[in-house]
Amino acid sequence: MLNREGRNFAVARAFYLVSAGKVRSIEAWLIRPDGTVKTYEKKSVLDVIADPDDVYNEGRIKIIDASEDVDTGHVFGYTVVTEDVPLFYQDNWQFQGRLPTLVSRYLLNLPQGWKASSITFNGAEVKPQVNGANYAWEMRNLPPIPPEPLSPAVENLAPRIAVNYSPDNTMQAANRAFANWLDVSRWASAMYDPQMVIDDNIAIKAHDLTVNAKTELEKIQAIGTYVQNLQYISIDIGVAHGNGYKPRPSNLVLSRGYGDCKDKANLMRALLKTLKIDAYPVAIYSGDPTFVRKEWASPRQFNHCIIAIKVSDVTIAPTVINHEKLGRLLVFDATDSYTPVGDLPDYLQGSYALIVAGDSGGLSAMPVTPVESDLLERNINVNLSDLGAISGKISERATGQTSAYFRREQRGLSSGDYRKAIEGWLTRGATGAQLVNVTTKDNQAEAGFNLDVEFSAPRYGQLMQNRLLIFKPVIVGRRNAVSLTEPKRTNPIELDSNSMRETVTFQLPVGFAVDEMPSPVTLETNFGKYSTKYETKDGKLVFTRSIVMNRGTIAADKYAGVKDFFAKILDAEQSPVVLIRK
Repeated sequence: MLNREGRNFAVARAFYLVSAGKVRSIEAWLIRPDGTVKTYEKKSVLDVIADPDDVYNEGRIKIIDASEDVDTGHVFGYTVVTEDVPLFYQDNWQFQGRLPTLVSRYLLNLPQGWKASSITFNGAEVKPQVNGANYAWEMRNLPPIPPEPLSPAVENLAPRIAVNYSPDNTMQAANRAFANWLDVSRWASAMYDPQMVIDDNIAIKAHDLTVNAKTELEKIQAIGTYVQNLQYISIDIGVAHGNGYKPRPSNLVLSRGYGDCKDKANLMRALLKTLKIDAYPVAIYSGDPTFVRKEWASPRQFNHCIIAIKVSDVTIAPTVINHEKLGRLLVFDATDSYTPVGDLPDYLQGSYALIVAGDSGGLSAMPVTPVESDLLERNINVNLSDLGAISGKISERATGQTSAYFRREQRGLSSGDYRKAIEGWLTRGATGAQLVNVTTKDNQAEAGFNLDVEFSAPRYGQLMQNRLLIFKPVIVGRRNAVSLTEPKRTNPIELDSNSMRETVTFQLPVGFAVDEMPSPVTLETNFGKYSTKYETKDGKLVFTRSIVMNRGTIAADKYAGVKDFFAKILDAEQSPVVLIRK
């Protein structure tokens, strides 16, 4: 360890499945600078559940944590031996994490008559050394991957390989080796389709939920809202035998009133089917829209399940895609209770996902909603006193994924903590600001959220020589503000899409006039636009600003342009207005 900041790396971890795997051994040791060695025995090993929501305790992790023992100059090492039965004849290996790596090697020893192939991601092809049925992939002298703001995940930066292996006997390889995404769709359909059980209870529930719905979209919204609000509990029993991908029967999920993502998608599919609306499970990776690679046909790339609903031409929504075989499909996450039908969580948008539809299924790109649908519109009305005190009201109207963020924040905090969070956001822009009142209105069905904040700041403006009053027209910062300060960049920059429009109206104090105003700013690049404007009329100063950011990944060699864009925004938002006493 080169410095104390590296202490958190001194942890050994070994994941295993209770039903089909085991950790044969986990050992760790610490070498101190004086040469003495500390070994970690069995009593140092913690055995914890991998997913706190997994009621069946299927996946667990053995841990040796030496982070409190290590210091600069110490060497920490560990070895893990695990054994498990693979569900598929596929594997993957990431050659490094963030740390620099001297040598990283993956060895695969197969029975006679078996063969293997690999695909390399995030770098030049790594070819194996082959000796009969034994394969070895190796990389050396890998530099560190530094953490940087707006950087892709390590999994999309570190070199890694996806490995396929199989016997010559095609019967033995059935449902364990996949030639293409159609194979995966057929395999997954065999998991899902028998679990869509429709009985009287399913039919009655669908009817009750939609009795007042007049349109196709209203029916889907009613059922979607119901399923989203079912309690989420991870049901991963029998992962090693396929149940990690296999939902429980839909009628059982309805009767129990809880389930995980695949259970919810399967129940929604059954409820819709009673209304003669077809729907298909969609396997997707949650958390990183760029993680799934279309070159590797494998269920191992997914960790989440959503749903694609076949809709007619009368249903219009930003998350409808046109599938060449299945027609118009409305994509929806039945698990995310903050995002209504017609929208999609931003961490899923644009991702490749598997539409599970037998011979008609396969890999498809998920929709990306228009940037203008994720809008924050803010209006601020302020009274400015001749001593520099301000009081006023902030009214925010959020739509799309911006409203989902607001909704998640409000529901995830107690009323007291929510008030503190709003106060913290307010005081970051207006030092010494005092929160007077907060009111909210959640329009989730229309993907909207309203926030109104009344506030005051007794020392916002600075009065100089009793004749000049100086203040910043930007009272509150943008919640998604970006700060890029490093002179150089190693990793690409990932930008999310969003848009904001703000109008601030200052009622100026009697006896003062505007002496100096910042010049308006207009910035336009291929990844974003920003503008400011100032107007004075009838004793008021009106300041407007807007920003539109486009989703995308920008190469590290373009970093200077991105940094300059946000630096100019920061300069514009720090620029003051000067009033003079008449």
